[in-house]
Amino acid sequence: MRSEYSTYEAKAQFSEIIRQVRQGKTITVSYRGEPVAEIRPFQRGPETIEGRLAEYERRGLLARPSGQRQPLKAVARRSGALRRFLAERGI
Repeated sequence: MRSEYSTYEAKAQFSEIIRQVRQGKTITVSYRGEPVAEIRPFQRGPETIEGRLAEYERRGLLARPSGQRQPLKAVARRSGALRRFLAERGI
Protein backbone atom coordinates (compact mmCIF):
# COMPACT_ATOMS: atom_id res chain seq x y z
CA MET A 1 0.00 0.00 0.00
CA ARG A 2 1.20 3.48 -0.85
CA SER A 3 1.71 6.22 1.67
CA GLU A 4 1.91 9.16 -0.76
CA TYR A 5 -0.60 10.28 -3.38
CA SER A 6 -0.78 13.25 -5.71
CA THR A 7 -3.83 15.48 -5.31
CA TYR A 8 -5.30 13.97 -8.48
CA GLU A 9 -4.78 10.40 -7.22
CA ALA A 10 -6.04 11.26 -3.74
CA LYS A 11 -9.27 12.61 -5.18
CA ALA A 12 -9.74 9.53 -7.35
CA GLN A 13 -8.86 7.03 -4.59
CA PHE A 14 -10.28 8.77 -1.54
CA SER A 15 -12.15 5.70 -0.26
CA GLU A 16 -8.94 3.63 -0.40
CA ILE A 17 -7.04 6.34 1.46
CA ILE A 18 -9.69 6.48 4.21
CA ARG A 19 -9.53 2.70 4.53
CA GLN A 20 -5.76 2.89 5.06
CA VAL A 21 -6.11 5.71 7.59
CA ARG A 22 -8.68 3.69 9.53
CA GLN A 23 -6.04 0.95 9.75
CA GLY A 24 -3.65 3.41 11.38
CA LYS A 25 -1.55 4.58 8.42
CA THR A 26 -0.62 8.19 7.73
CA ILE A 27 -1.02 9.29 4.11
CA THR A 28 0.80 12.23 2.51
CA VAL A 29 -0.83 14.20 -0.29
CA SER A 30 1.49 16.06 -2.66
CA TYR A 31 1.04 18.71 -5.30
CA ARG A 32 3.59 18.70 -8.11
CA GLY A 33 5.86 16.48 -6.05
CA GLU A 34 5.79 18.69 -2.92
CA PRO A 35 4.00 17.35 0.19
CA VAL A 36 1.08 19.66 1.07
CA ALA A 37 -1.12 17.65 3.44
CA GLU A 38 -1.19 14.69 5.74
CA ILE A 39 -4.19 12.48 6.41
CA ARG A 40 -3.83 10.56 9.66
CA PRO A 41 -6.03 8.82 12.19
CA PHE A 42 -7.93 11.16 14.47
CA GLN A 43 -6.73 11.13 18.06
CA ARG A 44 -9.09 12.31 20.74
CA GLY A 45 -7.66 14.69 23.27
CA PRO A 46 -8.15 14.60 27.02
CA GLU A 47 -11.79 14.92 28.10
CA THR A 48 -11.26 16.67 31.43
CA ILE A 49 -10.11 20.23 32.05
CA GLU A 50 -7.09 18.93 33.97
CA GLY A 51 -6.21 16.68 31.03
CA ARG A 52 -6.48 19.59 28.61
CA LEU A 53 -4.31 21.80 30.81
CA ALA A 54 -1.69 19.05 31.05
CA GLU A 55 -1.74 18.68 27.25
CA TYR A 56 -1.29 22.45 26.77
CA GLU A 57 1.61 22.39 29.22
CA ARG A 58 3.21 19.49 27.35
CA ARG A 59 2.92 21.41 24.06
CA GLY A 60 4.37 24.57 25.62
CA LEU A 61 1.18 26.60 25.21
CA LEU A 62 0.60 27.04 28.94
CA ALA A 63 2.79 27.54 31.98
CA ARG A 64 1.22 27.02 35.37
CA PRO A 65 2.05 29.56 38.07
CA SER A 66 4.77 28.69 40.52
CA GLY A 67 4.51 29.18 44.27
CA GLN A 68 1.50 29.40 46.54
CA ARG A 69 -1.84 30.55 45.27
CA GLN A 70 -3.30 33.49 47.11
CA PRO A 71 -6.96 33.38 48.12
CA LEU A 72 -9.27 35.62 46.12
CA LYS A 73 -10.39 38.82 47.81
CA ALA A 74 -13.86 40.24 47.54
CA VAL A 75 -14.18 43.41 45.51
CA ALA A 76 -15.65 46.34 47.44
CA ARG A 77 -18.99 47.40 46.03
CA ARG A 78 -19.73 51.03 45.45
CA SER A 79 -23.46 51.21 45.21
CA GLY A 80 -23.39 55.03 45.05
CA ALA A 81 -21.84 54.98 41.57
CA LEU A 82 -24.73 53.04 40.08
CA ARG A 83 -27.24 55.28 41.82
CA ARG A 84 -25.52 58.42 40.42
CA PHE A 85 -25.30 56.87 36.92
CA LEU A 86 -29.05 56.10 36.90
CA ALA A 87 -29.94 59.49 38.35
CA GLU A 88 -27.97 61.32 35.64
CA ARG A 89 -30.02 59.53 33.02
CA GLY A 90 -33.32 60.08 34.76
CA ILE A 91 -33.92 56.39 35.35
